[in-house]
Amino acid sequence: MPAASINVPSASAKRPALVVLLLTPLLVWLAFPPARAPELAFVFAVPALWWGARAPAWRWFVATMVGAWSLAWGVLIAWLYHVTLGGMLALAVFLGCYTTLWFLAARWILPRVVRAGAGPKVVAAVGLAALWVVGEWVRSWLFTGFPWLTLAATQWQRPILLSLCPYVGAYGVSFLLILVNLGVTAYLLRLSTARYDERRRWFTPELGVALVALLAGTFGLAGDLVGQGRHREAWLRVGIVQPYIPQSLKWDPAAANENLLILERETVRIGAARPDLVLWPESAVPYILKVQPQLQAWFEARARAAGAPVLSGVVVMEDAGTPAERWYNGAVVVDPERGLQAEYYAKRHLVPFGEYVPLGRALSWMKKFVPIGDNFLPGRSAAPLTVSTRRRPVAAGVLVCYEDVFPVLARRSAAAGAELLVNVTNNAWYGEGAAAYQHAAHSALRAAETRRLLVRCGNGGWSGWFDEYGTMREVLTDARGSVYFRGGAMVALTRDARWVGRLTPYVVHGDWFVAVCAGLAVLAALRLRRLAASPH
Repeated sequence: MPAASINVPSASAKRPALVVLLLTPLLVWLAFPPARAPELAFVFAVPALWWGARAPAWRWFVATMVGAWSLAWGVLIAWLYHVTLGGMLALAVFLGCYTTLWFLAARWILPRVVRAGAGPKVVAAVGLAALWVVGEWVRSWLFTGFPWLTLAATQWQRPILLSLCPYVGAYGVSFLLILVNLGVTAYLLRLSTARYDERRRWFTPELGVALVALLAGTFGLAGDLVGQGRHREAWLRVGIVQPYIPQSLKWDPAAANENLLILERETVRIGAARPDLVLWPESAVPYILKVQPQLQAWFEARARAAGAPVLSGVVVMEDAGTPAERWYNGAVVVDPERGLQAEYYAKRHLVPFGEYVPLGRALSWMKKFVPIGDNFLPGRSAAPLTVSTRRRPVAAGVLVCYEDVFPVLARRSAAAGAELLVNVTNNAWYGEGAAAYQHAAHSALRAAETRRLLVRCGNGGWSGWFDEYGTMREVLTDARGSVYFRGGAMVALTRDARWVGRLTPYVVHGDWFVAVCAGLAVLAALRLRRLAASPH
């Protein structure tokens, strides 16, 4: 089968390049939170794919895509400049180059199948969608991992589109979105290349497959979501304390007493409503557990005053002052009757350069930007913390800071017996921008994947909870409607009784869909290999 010959003269390359350079970052920015146009995720890649299918010069295409995606990522993670401007720019360029690799694969494949039969077209579309999933998965562990804002995060407020999550994980949502992008591109290419009298034959196999997959993967699996009303039952009353202590004061010894008073006042206020559990955010108190004994007594007094157990983020030091000294960023439960519990959770996935400096001795001259102690060590256990509520003990699977961005961590917590997922975090590092909303979007995905309620408690926002289907049930805001404020609130958790004690296929089997996608990508490459001799 001869390859299609669709050439764009070099003199005319600048115009489409400029359109793609400007339109791609705009569509990406509008599709991801905090913007509210998630439907644009179905077409965000269309301009670049349409241009790539017309076989532009490689040098123009590569330069344009690197520029467009570096700009797109720069806009999405601009909040990181509060911590490190240089690091933000470097990360944006790296992610831009990384994302461009997928578009280079599309640029190589699409011109070769644009005039082919239905079979090669479908193979190309499915193979490219599968390759996108593999790329997202690799990004979750490459160089310690940065799975921030996988494409599925655009749909965090569209529970119907998260129906695939308990079966194949959020990667399935990304697969569908990319498949639709490819289908729409194929349809537009047909309209732009067919004669006028042929345009009424609108159907393209790529778009047909994409629509069937979309309907089957969403509405076809949404029965539990639609019929959950009659199965929901009242469960826990959770008090969320959001102290909103500025990062510059959080570990300032001169502000320590005032910081404790803020926590105390808000906890007493919430305690009056008789919660079953009180949540404090990541590293809520300016003391080190197991080093400063006054912290334990103060902690226990707060739990007694609230009349409920307190689950709080805390910094822990083991074997202080010895060669075996170890630092952990974790969480602990303080019971109003039994006091501070011996078991604590230690964060399993640490922030490089924030909580530790990677590569050990090779970068020993560098300092982490969290001004507390030595390099933190990662925890090893996903075991939940036991919270003794008024009704019965509850197993709370803890995710500290951006651990809810990693699907594997929430999955392991659920598999270890967690009935409830709790994310304690501190987004005050990143100002009052997009970071808190983007972070919360990942919590919706983790809830949908595990069919576990997920409650978030942030130092300054975003705080609230998602149900088993990833539906945002409540978010704490002030009178202005802002998530950034000092205060707290009581949230009444309800759960779907059908999922109590059950594990989702994704929790049980993990990222099997990624393995399938890797196989599909390889098979697609082999199926299309005879087109490799094309001059494009």
